[in-house]
Amino acid sequence: MANLRELKKEIDYRLEEIVFDCDMAICYQPSKEKEIFGIMQEAVTLRNTLFGKAMNPAEPHNRSLVRKHYAALRTEIVASFGALFEKLSKINGAQ
Repeated sequence: MANLRELKKEIDYRLEEIVFDCDMAICYQPSKEKEIFGIMQEAVTLRNTLFGKAMNPAEPHNRSLVRKHYAALRTEIVASFGALFEKLSKINGAQ
């Protein structure tokens, strides 16, 4: 783990990417605005949840458990935002 600040920046970066992609999708497909806006709301909720997990490890005084917690959190970040990108792709692909 590099540090908590970089982890939080990574979460914010991925949120910015999904929101930007959603904005672009709304520009090109205004008829699907509600579905796309729903993905944006999910992304913001996910960001807040991940920040809560990042700021509150289960056992803060045990270095081994903290490292495992942050490793699992990094995996969750990639998987969760990846799922949101896939949902957006399905919405964009549907005619």
